Amino acid sequence: MHARTAVDGQIIFSRQSSNEGAIRRPAVILIHGLGTSSLYMVPTAVRLARDFRVLAPDLPGFGHSSKPSHALSLPALADVLAGWMSQVDIDRAVLVGNSFGCQVIAEFGTRYPDRLDRLVLQGPTMDRYARSAIREFARFALDLPRERVPEYFLNAHDYGRTGLRRGWETFQIALRDRIEDKLPNLGMPVLVVRGHHDPIVSQRWVRELTATLPNGRLIITRGAHTPNFSEPDAFAGVVRAFVRAA
Repeated sequence: MHARTAVDGQIIFSRQSSNEGAIRRPAVILIHGLGTSSLYMVPTAVRLARDFRVLAPDLPGFGHSSKPSHALSLPALADVLAGWMSQVDIDRAVLVGNSFGCQVIAEFGTRYPDRLDRLVLQGPTMDRYARSAIREFARFALDLPRERVPEYFLNAHDYGRTGLRRGWETFQIALRDRIEDKLPNLGMPVLVVRGHHDPIVSQRWVRELTATLPNGRLIITRGAHTPNFSEPDAFAGVVRAFVRAA
């Protein structure tokens, strides 16, 4: 089902599972990447909803949520996410992020650690070995032919909703962020996931990130940068096993 929730003057759109037979705790929240929305998280959400309560919000500025006059900083995005969780009656959750969504989650974890059970960071950006606009765009271009064609149209639609200015501002925020400085402060179990064919996030980078985590491990899955859409069965299986291990 779809929901719209007021949070600090913003309207947050979310997709939420409606399977009453699913396990209600812990809740699993899926966080999308830069310029996109919760829509490309749906294939994974559908599979996880058989077992858990699953929610996938559009962050403010993206998808069907409110469009602030400027791109929100990572602390602001984390605060809105925390407020939204309170409004939908979730005290603690498992957060699963893709790409820039991992940066939002890392910021959230430093600010609200008591509200997290476990974290899944899939394709965490920004890889420090390509932390420039030119290198990131080059890697993005390499990733395109490795993803499923329907995602091109889905994401193009979302990029249009986001707009060029907001997308560029958010990209600059992502480039300046150093996720590697935040992960050592996350004491909860954290699973880092990389698609085997992901050109955006290197194997060297994810190994370094995992090594900084007090309670982290790394899994390599099929697919490229967005297995949440291109390989949802494999990705959901990894997430399901990790959540059930709690």
